[in-house]
Amino acid sequence: MVDLGTTNILLGIMAVVSLLEALALIVVIGGAVMLYRRLFRLLAGIEERQIAPVAARVNAILDDVKGVSATVKGATDAADSGVRRGLTWVLNTLRRLTDRS
Repeated sequence: MVDLGTTNILLGIMAVVSLLEALALIVVIGGAVMLYRRLFRLLAGIEERQIAPVAARVNAILDDVKGVSATVKGATDAADSGVRRGLTWVLNTLRRLTDRS
């Protein structure tokens, strides 16, 4: 008969190595999950501390710009109608003066 002792030892070593590889893979996946969670918490903290206040300030500035734009638009509309009325008066006055001549 053939002696299978050496083969059995090699198969045992391969089985132990496979178990160690599986254990190492589980450890790597667990570390990746922990890293992901920490990174997610870090990004949430950065957003809460830095991005949210900046966004609030930008929104406030945009609201101010909107108000100023509305005021300027109202003023330009009023000035435009005043200029149109003034030009109409000047043109009517000139027509009356030229019609009299």
